Amino acid sequence: MFKICLNKKLISCLIIFFSLSSCAKEGFFKTGDARKNPPDPKLRVKKNLEEGRGFRLSNSIGGRGNTNFEFASSNELWRASLDILDFMPLTSANYSGGIIITDWYSEEGNANDSIKITVRFLSNEIRSDAVDIDVFYKNCISVNNCSISKKDGPLKKELTRKILSKATIYKKQSKDKNFKPYEMGSPD
Repeated sequence: MFKICLNKKLISCLIIFFSLSSCAKEGFFKTGDARKNPPDPKLRVKKNLEEGRGFRLSNSIGGRGNTNFEFASSNELWRASLDILDFMPLTSANYSGGIIITDWYSEEGNANDSIKITVRFLSNEIRSDAVDIDVFYKNCISVNNCSISKKDGPLKKELTRKILSKATIYKKQSKDKNFKPYEMGSPD
């Protein structure tokens, strides 16, 4: 009984040893190249933080109390679109599906003409082809007699321009807020 238990332990240890040693060859334990890394630890820390590989304890402990990625609020295009369309009631805002659909909106005193806007996100990058905006117009002669048409007019271009410019502002603010230069301490 003792030999069987000893054999099982020996086999388990060998399996763990070989699996860990194979990890080093596959890149799990990455070896450092002294030619690419500065020998001074403070310079290595600075380089790693600039490349985004490090972390700051102040952000993890006692920082803001939440993560840096806060669902849709970190997507500048999404935030900008909701801000631009905030005067219209929303029918659907599906972040995971990448679409915002407003309800029919008409100005006071003009109940016969309404607009509906659909914004689809094709990319998270801030560029002119990242959002696809459709503007629908509804013209009603009576309650049951309405015609709906989709138009590519100046409103579509203006909405696209405003969303992209506001998203650019949000992106710049986000970069400025998250940027913390690394301060090297005095040498000991």
